[in-house]
Amino acid sequence: MKCPFCGHVEDKVVDSRESKEGEVIRRRRECLGCGKRFTSYERIDQIPHLVVKKDGRRERFDREKLLAGLMKACEKRPVPIKTLETVVDQVEAMVQESPDREVPTAQVGEFLMERLRELDKVAFVRFASVYREFKDVDQFMATLKGLLETRE
Repeated sequence: MKCPFCGHVEDKVVDSRESKEGEVIRRRRECLGCGKRFTSYERIDQIPHLVVKKDGRRERFDREKLLAGLMKACEKRPVPIKTLETVVDQVEAMVQESPDREVPTAQVGEFLMERLRELDKVAFVRFASVYREFKDVDQFMATLKGLLETRE
């Protein structure tokens, strides 16, 4: 920490206290160069993780929204909730590990479809029908044919 009085870069912490429910730490410091005391405040940088929608809008990553979508796709299917939570954990890790803190929803959607293809074919088709926004029956049938071909 650089001393605001003399510019010396070495100091010692004389006192530390949490404030605002632990969100900020107040530190009383003493410059080792001039001996004057000053206060610094430390807080965690809260930059949100974002997903970039198809239309370019940015939205906070919402774990619960993702889990709700997977549960809807797996409704009345033999897929344990614990498995879906594991898939959401994997997506959350992918978003958090993104260097620019943003992940396109297309990347998230493709990742989810691959996992659902492995877990349950019906859930995969349900999810794909919403995610890919099929315009007609031909598009839907092409996805089903692709699913059948990978099974053989």
